Amino acid sequence: MDNRWRDADAADFADDLLQLRVYTSRLLGQDPDLVLHGGGNTSVKINQRNFFSETESLLYVKGSGWDLATIEAAGFPAVKMDVLLKMAQLEHLNDTDMVRLQRTAMIDPAAPNPSVEAILHALIPFTFVDHTHADAVVTLSNTPDGEQILRELYGERMLIFPYVMPGFTLARDIYQRTRDIDWQQCDGIILLHHGVFTFADDARQSYERMIEIVAKAEACIKDKGAMFESDAAIEVPDSEPDILALAAIRRSVSRIRERASLCRLAQDPLSLSFSRQKNLAHIAGQGPLTPDHVIRTKRIPALLNEDPVAAIEGFARAYGYYFEKNNTAGLTCLNPAPCWAVWPGTGTLKFSSTARELGIIDDINRHTMKSILLAEQLGGWCALPEKDIFELEYWELEQAKLKKDKQAAGLQGKIALVTGAASGIGKACVEALLAQGAVVAALDIDPAIETLFAQEAVVGRVCDVTDSAQIQSALRALVTHFGGLDILVSNAGTFPLSARIEELDEDSWDSSISINLTSHQRMLSACIPFLKLGVDPAVVFIASKNVPAPGPGASSYSVAKAGMTQLARVAALELAGDGIRVNTLHPDAVFDTAIWTDEVLEKRARHYGLSVQEYKTKNLLKTEVRSGDVAGLVCALAGSLFARTTGAQIPVDGGNDRVI
Repeated sequence: MDNRWRDADAADFADDLLQLRVYTSRLLGQDPDLVLHGGGNTSVKINQRNFFSETESLLYVKGSGWDLATIEAAGFPAVKMDVLLKMAQLEHLNDTDMVRLQRTAMIDPAAPNPSVEAILHALIPFTFVDHTHADAVVTLSNTPDGEQILRELYGERMLIFPYVMPGFTLARDIYQRTRDIDWQQCDGIILLHHGVFTFADDARQSYERMIEIVAKAEACIKDKGAMFESDAAIEVPDSEPDILALAAIRRSVSRIRERASLCRLAQDPLSLSFSRQKNLAHIAGQGPLTPDHVIRTKRIPALLNEDPVAAIEGFARAYGYYFEKNNTAGLTCLNPAPCWAVWPGTGTLKFSSTARELGIIDDINRHTMKSILLAEQLGGWCALPEKDIFELEYWELEQAKLKKDKQAAGLQGKIALVTGAASGIGKACVEALLAQGAVVAALDIDPAIETLFAQEAVVGRVCDVTDSAQIQSALRALVTHFGGLDILVSNAGTFPLSARIEELDEDSWDSSISINLTSHQRMLSACIPFLKLGVDPAVVFIASKNVPAPGPGASSYSVAKAGMTQLARVAALELAGDGIRVNTLHPDAVFDTAIWTDEVLEKRARHYGLSVQEYKTKNLLKTEVRSGDVAGLVCALAGSLFARTTGAQIPVDGGNDRVI
């Protein structure tokens, strides 16, 4: 544990309890060994005057949807203490009514919902209360002698209570257990399998108590000889993973979930070490580090075998049995697909519909795997019983969180590859696909592609699409990172300077054919095996108006694009049986692209006897066609709107009389 308190920083908030609460909450949130992705909660009790000049006691407690690492004052809704304390005395209260009652006691109706543990925070009679899911403490808790170890470690000043379902049930239990205690004789509370509470009338003291308690647990683990192998000691696999099998696994998960899902393979030292444990089936089947994680990870991962797809399907059946066994309240079963999997000897996999959620699951898994490997050296990993975890997984308040999730964007969970993605139509396609919820591999020969899109949903990679080896390498990176391929936007191209046939330079001709035609065949050929394993797979070729209406001086470009169009037509015939749609767009006069240099634009305008501006809008609709217009149609062709269209050629040109 690193004590992050700094007097100089805290001095800025010395006279503002709420801002001091924000400061120490962020200190806790910055350490993933304490809280992960919205976990944990903190509070401060403040007496302040209301509109009637009456002094009232308020609990400012972390609000739903806020993360301690980045929380602001607005993330602490204020709730009337007297109401919270009265609620603790009720014999029975379901959690939905608890949330409703807490909202009626808020002083700002526009504030977020208070934490479900607000009543518990109110019961603890100190100004500042901190709650974390500290890995080290929960790791000790999740061993056969965990409670005894913790009691010996912390002594009588630590209240140690058995696991109880969060919300009103937990608050009521703590109320009953602490009615007659002397709080001044307590340093904190440990809830077995759950986490730690510390408290004090001073923000620094409450924070530093948390650090001391967790540091003591870390030292205990170390003193008992539990440790990890060094990264250098973990051998890297001799062979690369089977990425076609990975794509098949991802498709199986998507089918079970009935929506496109992503899949990420991790082969870091921790994932490899965990996947190689001799008792993997036992330790992976026990349950999560803390039941709070179950909504993200499900109770256990899928354990793959020689037939990974069959293993995924087997997990779904087993999840159905698990639901039926524990369902006693007329609940509706969640999707039965795994949230993560262990591939013995190969690594771990995560499944979700967004890149952000993949990252969250990955973080939770890493902390869980570390804790399991340590606990195994301390006597064994013992998570909560299945029934307790099920209750939290199907907790009415956790289900309410899921229902509040924004409706999925049109291409959410889809995996796209765009060539020529550093500028023009390619760049616009990446941006449009992202806006529709897809993840994207953005390829370009320009090294700037690696940093052009600073988003976790994009993998930018330098790739010469005329080089088959580079194409294969890019595909391997894409499938390893996102799990497969659903959408290919074959866009990379170049526009040679205008020249009549008898004046045409051989190198210019060969270059145009190589980039504008041959590279598309090579890319498509490499992608087909993955598209066959995709979710509603689609290919969109970016051709040109020059195919239906060529002009003089552009033979090398027009011939290559015509060949590409013919390639697309044949592909539509060949791939329809695999459910792969192949369509072609013919843009014209899209001037915000790399191929339309000032020199080319001026030369073409002079050829038609027009000014540059007149040339830009010489179509029937007298409108300028931009990269974003083409990208919008690319997304439509890749989505459900054109689910029954293949082999089509669509102009994007504002209306061209020669094409019409």
